[in-house]
Amino acid sequence: MKTKILLIVMLFLSIASHAQKLALANEDGKFGYINKTGDWQIQPKFKVAKNFSEDLAEAMNDKKKWGFINRKGDWVIEPQFDKTKAFNSGIAVVLKDKQWFYINPEGKKVLDNVSTDKFYDFNEGFAQIRQGDYVGFIDVSGTVVVKPKFDKAFDFINGYAKVKEGEKWGLIDKTGNYLVETKYDGVSHVYHGNIVAKLGEIHGLIINGEFKEVSGAQKVWDFSVNPDITYAKKNDKMGFINKKGEWIIEPTYDKVRAFVNGLAPVSKNKKWGYIDTTGKIVIDLQYRDAEIFSNDGLAPIKKDKYWGFINTSGKQVIEDKYNITVGGFAIFKKNAEKGFVDGLARVKNKKLWCYINTKGEVLKNKTFKNLELFK
Repeated sequence: MKTKILLIVMLFLSIASHAQKLALANEDGKFGYINKTGDWQIQPKFKVAKNFSEDLAEAMNDKKKWGFINRKGDWVIEPQFDKTKAFNSGIAVVLKDKQWFYINPEGKKVLDNVSTDKFYDFNEGFAQIRQGDYVGFIDVSGTVVVKPKFDKAFDFINGYAKVKEGEKWGLIDKTGNYLVETKYDGVSHVYHGNIVAKLGEIHGLIINGEFKEVSGAQKVWDFSVNPDITYAKKNDKMGFINKKGEWIIEPTYDKVRAFVNGLAPVSKNKKWGYIDTTGKIVIDLQYRDAEIFSNDGLAPIKKDKYWGFINTSGKQVIEDKYNITVGGFAIFKKNAEKGFVDGLARVKNKKLWCYINTKGEVLKNKTFKNLELFK
């Protein structure tokens, strides 16, 4: 039975990974979904709806009950729940008749025998369970793979989970074995094989299982955006280090952001510009604010009140007349894209949202009261 459940989940995830991405949009008070050509893939007919996850999206009917639709807009799990959470690893948490439980993509109740005081979302095939004061993990078959013994834990990311025992943090793999023993006062998730940690008041990296101090660092940020370079603070100024923990750009800036496409936004005296990986200023510090470059080679910059876009040469290619960081659920997620993704950027102009292409043209010349990122 457990093997069957695993096969169903793997098949569901495989199908979902090839699905056409859709963006949640609101028109005339109803929610629907547009595709990347700007056309309605699912007409705006839902009272409330959420982003797609693994080919299913949460939606509410006129009776204020939640169910799940597919990418054609058809109900595949009829509205019957008081609350729902997104599908992950082929399983979702729902509330009905004051009871939380798990369901599969067919809407059937699963994992009935899980012993937990609270139901947690799945991520990367695992979910936390709580028994009294301690947490552990189950897999998609409901098997306890990490017995509850931790005071606190985070979801698995890139194969590892942050866990806390007493007042100390570490990292475990999906079998419960320690990648990093719980002896640190802070530890990051594993990004591109890199781990940031804190030991007492000393900040550094864990390299080949050993803690290495970053000289003089007051704080070190994780490597989630760039696999080779991250930023750190020293003497109340910001600079950059490599994955060996060595300073490669001395901390002289008030604020910085990550390197993408060989350029990073930096700020002095409330003026932003861009440097290259040698520390050379290649786009003068002249903006009120600046974000990282996207893979499309464009970056959002703010001269005054609104945002526009420049290319890697520093030439402004899209007029500064937009908001890019207000509204929507997705912006609150870590490293949420604020610029172009696959040739489109979500922007706000005169209280309405739209997508623009790299030429600054509005997708289908359509605007929306609410608009989410493509999922």
